[in-house]
Amino acid sequence: MTKHHVHSTHPALVARLKRADGHLRAVIAMIEAGKPCIEIAQQLHAVEKAVVNAKRALIHDHMEHCLDTEHSEADRAELRSIARYL
Repeated sequence: MTKHHVHSTHPALVARLKRADGHLRAVIAMIEAGKPCIEIAQQLHAVEKAVVNAKRALIHDHMEHCLDTEHSEADRAELRSIARYL
């Protein structure tokens, strides 16, 4: 079982996800109100990007703070670089 841990960046990540949640709720309301599909698609794209960016921030934070010290800074930089493609 993994142990519970909180990073200093987690509160900002939670705030970012709460904003994305509010945005998603607004998109749902747009659909229910019959707004044009192009507007809905545009807003869904924004929500998707917000969630992807939150995921990327979480993964980068994990790589910075949770990898063992036997990994060099170059290794961590390479991992951060490739994580952009997640």
